[in-house]
Amino acid sequence: MRNTLLFIWLLLCETGLAQPAFQYQSLDPQDPIQYTGNSIVYRGDTILLGPHAFFIDGQLSDAEAARYPYVFNSVQSAAAKLTNGTETRPMTLYLAPWVYWIDDPDDPAIRVPEEGERAPYGMKIRCEWLRFYGLNQHAENVVLACNRGQTIGARGNFTLFRFYGDGTQSENITFGNYCNIDLEFPLKPALGREKRASAIVQAQLIHCDGDKIVARNTRFVSRLNLCPFVGGQRVLFDRCHFESTDDALCSTGVYLNSTFDFYSSKPFYITRGTGAVLLNCDIRAYTRGEQYFVKAGGQVAVVDTRFQADDDQLYIGWKDLPPAATRNYQFGNTLNDRPLFIGGKDPACTVEMDKKQVLDAYRLTEGGSVLYNTYNLLKGEDDWDPMHIKSRVLRAEQAQNKHYTDLPTQLLLSTTIDSLETGRDTALLSVKLLRFGNVEVSPEAIRWALSPGSGSLARLRISADGLHCLVIPANEGLEPGDITVIAATPAGLEAAAVLTISPRQLPPPGFSERPSIAFAEGGSVRLNYRLDTEFEDQSRITWYRCTDPSGRDAIPVMVSRFDKPLRDYPLTPGDAGHYLKAVIVPKHIRSLAGEAVEAVLTAPIEAGAVKIDERSMHPDFSRLSTANQPRVLPGFWTWRHIENPDRPVSGDAWHYGDGQDGAQGITGLLQGRSGFMSYTPVGEARGDMEMTLQIAPFKSAGQGFAVAPLYMDVLIKFDSKTMSGYGLRVVRTTKYGNAVDFVFVRYRNGEASEIGEPVSTSCYRTNCTIRFSMAAGKLYARASTDADYGASAYPPAVLPDVDMEASAADNSFGGFGILYNGGAPAVIRDLAVEWKRKK
Repeated sequence: MRNTLLFIWLLLCETGLAQPAFQYQSLDPQDPIQYTGNSIVYRGDTILLGPHAFFIDGQLSDAEAARYPYVFNSVQSAAAKLTNGTETRPMTLYLAPWVYWIDDPDDPAIRVPEEGERAPYGMKIRCEWLRFYGLNQHAENVVLACNRGQTIGARGNFTLFRFYGDGTQSENITFGNYCNIDLEFPLKPALGREKRASAIVQAQLIHCDGDKIVARNTRFVSRLNLCPFVGGQRVLFDRCHFESTDDALCSTGVYLNSTFDFYSSKPFYITRGTGAVLLNCDIRAYTRGEQYFVKAGGQVAVVDTRFQADDDQLYIGWKDLPPAATRNYQFGNTLNDRPLFIGGKDPACTVEMDKKQVLDAYRLTEGGSVLYNTYNLLKGEDDWDPMHIKSRVLRAEQAQNKHYTDLPTQLLLSTTIDSLETGRDTALLSVKLLRFGNVEVSPEAIRWALSPGSGSLARLRISADGLHCLVIPANEGLEPGDITVIAATPAGLEAAAVLTISPRQLPPPGFSERPSIAFAEGGSVRLNYRLDTEFEDQSRITWYRCTDPSGRDAIPVMVSRFDKPLRDYPLTPGDAGHYLKAVIVPKHIRSLAGEAVEAVLTAPIEAGAVKIDERSMHPDFSRLSTANQPRVLPGFWTWRHIENPDRPVSGDAWHYGDGQDGAQGITGLLQGRSGFMSYTPVGEARGDMEMTLQIAPFKSAGQGFAVAPLYMDVLIKFDSKTMSGYGLRVVRTTKYGNAVDFVFVRYRNGEASEIGEPVSTSCYRTNCTIRFSMAAGKLYARASTDADYGASAYPPAVLPDVDMEASAADNSFGGFGILYNGGAPAVIRDLAVEWKRKK
């Protein structure tokens, strides 16, 4: 009898019917789990635990979890015993409702990347066909969490997970980085946690490298750089939810029946390959003015998607300034329940799929209802069908006598050359046709055309098979012009290429009058010359200061830009005692550039020849040379990089050019990631001084710089040799993600220390005017913006304008400049300085 009872007990254990030694109760009584030790029962399904089926519940004590080999109370302990799954038998983690911290939120240590990596990770997992399955129908009740981001608990963009392997899946799960958002957990409020900081920093979720990634009923919540399964090849998001600001979404994803909260204007940094697809999604846009999809480009298709926005006039576009070759696809979208055409300011970049066969690649009607064609999009070359709709698609093909599979979604156009000279060059254009997932297919017949207005600049010669096009330039004008060549398939796919067509280039001009420098009226000199041509002069002229008439120790000070010869050179105090040299490269509007020719004054500039007011300075950056010039010399500009052994840079630290993003359409003085510029005046000691600066940061939300604690120092009363004087620091902090601090600093031999308390402000955005002065032993700073933004929505501690002062010891320095260490650039639009003589 005793042996019989023992046998029955062992049999019960084997079949998973033995009960644990404690009374188990799942956290959510409305969606219960039955746990028996060797099995779980959820929604009527009995799941036997084993090498590919683990149960995880954070309620369990260590002792309770240790009683059974496949039961755990943390993701970390389960991850240590993972084995590779397969497509038919995945390695599944069944997670009961709880908040599972993947990284210890109470550990004060700063997380840093491992050697050779750019991001620190909460957990790295190498496992094929790994599946996270939440045992609750509400994804917010099963949370995998961290709360670190760039500069806030981490050095680098902290990322919750790094997965290696194909087939990673999630269902009924929340992946959350609570660095900048609160964790609320109503099932057990004690598990909730306040955000680590209010500043919005890069706080990421998941990097991966596999194929066949699926997330169902999964929430991805953070803000900047959300990163939901970024790096996956084919990624399906089914009934998922996303909360993010910029640079956030997976660039290769198919988003089906999903919801989005956009808290900023560019949720994709870029899309890659055949791009991203949104099908039957709902987007809540919290932006005002403009809402875009991508920051850096890439293809997007948006189908049957509904935008809701408080800004009823919100503009929805693909990119702020999309290249003319951009082609994105749309159908059936709305904004606040009104029909929406995405990209209305750049309509050629949008392909409206209504009544075009290309729409079949994304949606069809079957059995009287809409069926989103994820089978066509995701089948690849291995017939992957994660939504299990293949039979319906094939049934529709047979019933409607149409093709709904293997339909391409992208047409690409390549050219052998993109800049052509009439009479010399031709360009051969070729097409590539791709199914979603970057699967190349044989091209269909292609229709070729030139965009309106391009016909006078080039002719097209189509190949016999129609798959190639030869562009023959025919520009008989004076200036180069751009053409757009458009290729299209019968189904409605489009591609475009922009080519620059120049007229026939003529030989460089000679001089009918050799260059020479002569004094002119008003305290200036002029380079006199005459080209032997009637075409418009576009010669490039650079002015140098030299130490002798042979041109020794030449330092460039002014240059031509934008094909406008700089013949006139205004004398400044720094010219006194130097020999001026002009180097001219002859060129006209139709010619190549010729050999450089020099002209040098035979005598140095005398101080009396300088007529400008030495008590003020208003430099024209469009004419200043910004070539690296690290020496500190009276009357000269200093241009150099900021030394950083960890990030060596080459090229010039500063240049004159066009802004982007928040400074779009603005031209001025620009840095790379960082740079130092200063001017050292000539002559006697200087007294009080004031600088007025107009600046347009690329960052548009008021945060100014790439990450905390990057900054810009506006410098006055400064000596660039000893790096001593005063500065007004504009710095991104971890206090706010859409504001900066202004604070005075004092430099002593390169070391900066703060003076007084910082002021938080939202005004550092295009266009920002900063006035920084020293008078009678006090520093003063005022800053404001003419931007139209929601200043009233900021907390009271964040001011819309800056008005601050602090006492400071006087000095005799008169230099000024900018030390820029901001990561994201800014355009210096204008700068003016006034001095008072030292009493």
